[in-house]
Order: sequence, then C-alpha cells, then structure tokens
Amino acid sequence: MTEPAGESSATPPLNLSALLAEALAKSSVCWIESAGRTSAAWFATIDGEVLVVTGPGEQALPPLTDEERTDEARILLRSKDSGGRLLEVAVSVREVTPDDPAWEPAVAALAAERLNATDDLAARWRESGMIFALRPFGAPLQAPGRYADRSGAAAFAPAAGTTGGRRPWHLGGRPQRRRTL
Repeated sequence: MTEPAGESSATPPLNLSALLAEALAKSSVCWIESAGRTSAAWFATIDGEVLVVTGPGEQALPPLTDEERTDEARILLRSKDSGGRLLEVAVSVREVTPDDPAWEPAVAALAAERLNATDDLAARWRESGMIFALRPFGAPLQAPGRYADRSGAAAFAPAAGTTGGRRPWHLGGRPQRRRTL
C-alpha cells in the first residue's frame, strides 16, 4: 500500500508545550542545574513560569544569578509514572523582589505549595529569602525520543567512616554470635 504524497508513516510531532505544562502540573519537584551544580527543588508555577524560593530556613539552591554570567539555568522534570527523566529545558532566571508587582502572586503560589510552614512566610521571604522566576525558552535539551547518553547521576566520594585498627572496648565484652548447626 502506498502513502499519499506529503504524508509519512512516522509518528506525529510531540507538542512540547503541552508536555511541559503536564510535567509541571504533575510534579512537585524539579532539578535545577546552574553554575555546574544540580539541586532538587520544590516549586510553584504561575503563567508558565517556575517559581522557587531559597534562603535561610528554605531549600539550598545553586547560585541562580551572578554578575559575571548570563542569568540562565536548566531544569529537569521527571515523569510521575516512571520516575525517569522526561524533559530538560533551558530557562531564563530573574529575581522577584518585594517591590516587583509579581511579588504578591509569587508569594501566594509558593506559600500554597510550602509544606510544614510554621511562621509568616511572606515576612521571612521579604527579609532573608530570594524568590526566582524561571521561564522556559527555546527547544528542549532532552525530550521523549531525544535523551542524552549520560545518565545524569553524580559520582560520590567514598566515605572515610570506617573503624581502623582495633575494635573499641565494650564493658562485659562483645556478645558471642550464636551458631546453629
């Protein structure tokens, strides 16, 4: 059977804006990569922007703004079904300051997503926190059908938490292991 001219049997193109909106709606955690560091972060969304907060008493994030580089980062979203990476996109970063008109809606959205809040979040974030708005742009860096070959897992340093030399002394000695035959 032949195909009509101009049509192919390939799968239809993926609507990435819908995939991004769905991934943001179904997840409460994303991974933010900036300045060579990657950290997991809880977030809220407003009008396609990902809002994150950092500061004392909040999540520790990699530096998102710096005078010496452009204010860009990357976010990685996972699939709620399989837990694997789903989408990685570049984002522009801007700080939302208390005098910004977007401050109040950002605080309201973040406070609604904040678990175990014990004090006045708006006052604490105004005094010592920083709120960032991350806006995705451009083509995705990784998407279904176009994943990188690397796993993304970070190498860890071996721990030095072993007992070297003699075992510590115990009052009454160490219990003998019971042997069953």
